[in-house]
Amino acid sequence: MNKRESVLKLLDDSKRQLYYPAGFFIHFDKIYQSGQAAVEKHLEYFRYTGMDILKIQYETVFPQLPEIENPEDWGKMPLYRKDFYENQLNIANALIKDAKNEALVIMTLYSPFMCARATAGGEDKITAHIREAPDEVKKGMEIITESLMIFIKGCIEIGIDGFYASTQGGESHRFSDPNIFKSCIKPYDLILMHEINRSCIFNILHICDFRGKYNDLSPFLDYPGHVISYVKELGGKEISAKEVSSMFHRPVMGGMDRNGIIVTGNEDQIKARVLEVLKSAPDKFLLGADCTLPNNVNWDNIKTAISAAHEYVSE
Repeated sequence: MNKRESVLKLLDDSKRQLYYPAGFFIHFDKIYQSGQAAVEKHLEYFRYTGMDILKIQYETVFPQLPEIENPEDWGKMPLYRKDFYENQLNIANALIKDAKNEALVIMTLYSPFMCARATAGGEDKITAHIREAPDEVKKGMEIITESLMIFIKGCIEIGIDGFYASTQGGESHRFSDPNIFKSCIKPYDLILMHEINRSCIFNILHICDFRGKYNDLSPFLDYPGHVISYVKELGGKEISAKEVSSMFHRPVMGGMDRNGIIVTGNEDQIKARVLEVLKSAPDKFLLGADCTLPNNVNWDNIKTAISAAHEYVSE
């Protein structure tokens, strides 16, 4: 059985997993973020660590626009077309040709809100704009969503297997009124996620806690996504993979702290932590971290964690 088949078994309740697949992600140095250098670094990392999916890192950040200073300025948001994503699409095309026979190849997709934050130049500005005048910000969100749809369709055309769709905006610190998230952020997430769900065989919904924790995951329960990459803390308490799987009725990915043992531990400590995670994991589970690992993590640590997952036999 190849890696594609083993990961797709996560989605078939009638088929038993022979082992736990695994995948951990890092951002590569800037010299490896474009062209053939990016292609070769992705392949090197994928093959060295032995992970079961090849996720393409997205590095085409929306540029900060100083002309968007006030909420009413979001109508000035430019529409980035296919040429804006040329580097990402070229990398994806090469990796699909080189590795699709080995494993599922998926593209990182940042949400419209995350791209709006980059455009605004910071966390505080985009949040303040939405609080002050959400209808004005929606004008920009609509344009960003249209642009990201161009990127999505470009990836689908060249044969991408799916997306690692990252979303933010629903963190507990951001909006006291949950209706702001539901009206100004969620609809644009769902436009894109319904498209990838319709067109791709394997999508991961990543509820990202990089910028803040969550008190409630219920706004995300109706998001598409074949697998849920989950937060480890909810309402100030640790939440288990089994709880998340039961909540979403889907397989989950995670279990390892992105700044924990996989970064700081030795080989025995990493193996012990993987064993601990898998003992309490749901039947349909993909070992990973709660977000991207630090760039300076030792690749051997990642290789150790993945090997431990593959070798694990449930009791």
